[in-house]
Amino acid sequence: MNLTPAMQDFILHWGEMGAKWGVNRSVAQIHALLHISPKPMTADEICETLTLARSNVSTALKELQGWKLVQAKRELGDRRAHFTSVRDMFDLVNVVIEGRREREFLPTLLALHKVREEAQTDGTGPDVRARIEETLTTMQMFDDWYRDVSKLSRSVQIAVLKLGGRIARFLPKSG
Repeated sequence: MNLTPAMQDFILHWGEMGAKWGVNRSVAQIHALLHISPKPMTADEICETLTLARSNVSTALKELQGWKLVQAKRELGDRRAHFTSVRDMFDLVNVVIEGRREREFLPTLLALHKVREEAQTDGTGPDVRARIEETLTTMQMFDDWYRDVSKLSRSVQIAVLKLGGRIARFLPKSG
């Protein structure tokens, strides 16, 4: 695949953002390439296009598949896997959000529940216990909100997103 300057810039920027998101740069670049590629690509094509080592590409593809951001498909008569990114942007965002929730947010909620229980009997002072409780309550509220919104139909989710900050018109004014 021949990359235009815009394609190169997209891939390079996605790689930079990946590093900020805690993802290896080459993993993010491979995802970016697959995201903009008009057709599925083999690992060898990815290696050639991005000039990356085969081992690096294989490891990155496994990681991306683990995140459910990339799927491998076989083609009749071809032993190689052909990789593609989640094509629908709404689905892609949902996969990323749910993955981060599972890997980062939920373990923190579980830890906070455990810490709250432990703080009841280990001599932790009331001010600290109150702070732990406030942290847990707030994080639980956000998780409950996310779970409720994620159950809505896509059309309703999109309508809410499009409404954006204008939703404040329907809420009571804070005083």
